[in-house]
Amino acid sequence: MPNLPLTLGCWDYDRVQALMDGRVRPEGIDLTFLNMVVEETFFRMLRNREFDVSEMSMSSYLVSLTKPDRPFVAIPVFPSRFFRHSCIYVNADAGIDSPADLVGKRFGCPEYQMTAPVWIRGILSDHYGVPVDGPTYVTGGEEEPNRQEKVPLDLPPNFRVERIGPTDTLAQMLADGRIDAFHTARKPSTYDGVRVKRLFPDYVEVEKAYWRDTGIFPIMHVVAIRREVYEANRWIAMNLFQAFREAQRLTYEGLKETAALKGMLPWFNAHVEETFDTMGDDFWPYGVEPNRATLDTFLRYHHEQGLSPHKLSVDDMFAPETLEEFVI
Repeated sequence: MPNLPLTLGCWDYDRVQALMDGRVRPEGIDLTFLNMVVEETFFRMLRNREFDVSEMSMSSYLVSLTKPDRPFVAIPVFPSRFFRHSCIYVNADAGIDSPADLVGKRFGCPEYQMTAPVWIRGILSDHYGVPVDGPTYVTGGEEEPNRQEKVPLDLPPNFRVERIGPTDTLAQMLADGRIDAFHTARKPSTYDGVRVKRLFPDYVEVEKAYWRDTGIFPIMHVVAIRREVYEANRWIAMNLFQAFREAQRLTYEGLKETAALKGMLPWFNAHVEETFDTMGDDFWPYGVEPNRATLDTFLRYHHEQGLSPHKLSVDDMFAPETLEEFVI
């Protein structure tokens, strides 16, 4: 029986390099790896379903689960994780000296449904007392005009979301003071530490304290399979999951290599040692159970922010075959 050909849209992270170069091959699958930046991958998969499998915004995936056709099925592989306290920017003249000052302000974000802003809004609410419906949210392109929500939204009326003008960009509006703050996944081009500053200048220490307090390393992306592809070949969910995990295992091994620097940072090995010491040997876990508390927190945020009409369950997120693992 020939292997099943599948296309995978994903960025070229270190944890997927072995899938890209063929050192790891999912059993029974001929995988064509399409290396693209995340915005392109998400847009093409969510709008046009162009790939069999793809990296996907976790928030947009959850929005898709509220649609009648539920077009995708995810596996518990998380290509992107990111502490996001560093990703809150403010205009220096907006009078924002602490998170509490965000209430009543105009808060930009490229898309209301983006995973990074969902985490940021939830963290600000849980840990700093900023109600998720306190600011006015202003959406549109960060560096180029006319960015749209990838999946149409129907938000409750207590959330104030406005679109920027057809020639405006959020990065420039922040520098000009036309928005007071900005939460995003990418550092805006207008960030200079003077006119545009971070809300948390000492974000590394703030994020380490958040990890110590919560044990949460925020998940940004999942891996999703088109539902019709999955339903016709349900075995691919576990085979892909195992392949992604093997590719990640090889990356962990590479991080521990000390004969030469695996990354280009001068103190790369020191960063690696600190991370293992602080967060443990499997600091970027795949699978459901090691991530249940993190996922459940995000599902609560997603519902509280009007993006899902009811709180979804962790088990509903993933292919049933991947919820439990067999032991030999």
